[in-house]
Amino acid sequence: VCGAIIPWNFPLLMFAWKVGPILATGCTVVFKTSEKTPLSALHIGKLIKEAGFPPGVVNILSGYGSAGEALARHMDVDKIAFTGSTAVGHKIEQYATESNMKKVTLELGGKSPMIIFDDANIETAVNTARAGLFLNQGQVCTASSRIFVHESIHDKFVAAMVQNAQGINVGGYDEKDIDQGPQVDKIQFLKVLGYIEKGIEEGATLRLGGHRHGNKGYFIEPTIFTDVKDDMVIAKEEIFGPVMSIFKFKTDEEAITRANATKYGLAASVVSENGARAISTAHQLRAGTVWINTHNSFDAAVPFGGYKESGHGRELGFEAMENYLETKTVMMPLTGPKV
Repeated sequence: VCGAIIPWNFPLLMFAWKVGPILATGCTVVFKTSEKTPLSALHIGKLIKEAGFPPGVVNILSGYGSAGEALARHMDVDKIAFTGSTAVGHKIEQYATESNMKKVTLELGGKSPMIIFDDANIETAVNTARAGLFLNQGQVCTASSRIFVHESIHDKFVAAMVQNAQGINVGGYDEKDIDQGPQVDKIQFLKVLGYIEKGIEEGATLRLGGHRHGNKGYFIEPTIFTDVKDDMVIAKEEIFGPVMSIFKFKTDEEAITRANATKYGLAASVVSENGARAISTAHQLRAGTVWINTHNSFDAAVPFGGYKESGHGRELGFEAMENYLETKTVMMPLTGPKV
């Protein structure tokens, strides 16, 4: 029996990422969905029932964190797969340890760096940074919230990035030609605005946005900071909103060192026209996924997961199957009992 605890930012996708390998390996599962987004999983449950799945193979719970704790502590659950914050990931490990030492895989938070070298194509860099940060209102664990730009192209990149982000259309997804919707709820809305205020307070330069969009709903303007220092709160903590921080660097070695100077290691990206330089940098970045000249690109056949406090275990690919398998050794003598 497996337990799967999934987050609110991609509720349907996270369900799919987990249910596939769980069923393929012959396991049963109890899903615990986020209290913010329960409906998509419940609809899948309806479809599963209509498809004729045997009762008890896929089970779905809607509930708060207490339901997740109960699942992680349950003595009849053999495996927990959790996607969510690093803070809660620590608790899931604790609950598993204090109960039956169940196997745990974790896909947790991130503070993903993007390194833009001096040989980068500016248009490619801007488009990559936009996709890396503003996707899903910035509510993505792999969001490229730390953009390191070589000093020789920094100002040119910033000008182009600001101009591009000014064209992002914010509004409800029931409207036409919308690029960015609302934050998930009031809690997240206020949290993101609080980080923006903290960035201003600590001396970062606000180049775009920084305010609520409109006068109703949980919409936040696409926001860009420059002159961000590595020790600022917005440089260290996962914001989970449409807030981009841009840093300036001199050398490749400096960029790599600063990019790795985080407790997270979920993803990173490199923008460069020099393939050898980009691949060399990718090998030196401490992250589970490193993209080159793209960001937030996924494939069902390619394993995904983190280093450090971004978790352990892998989703997708054959590696995802291994999360739900155990190795057993059975030995039998061919010539009769051994004396």
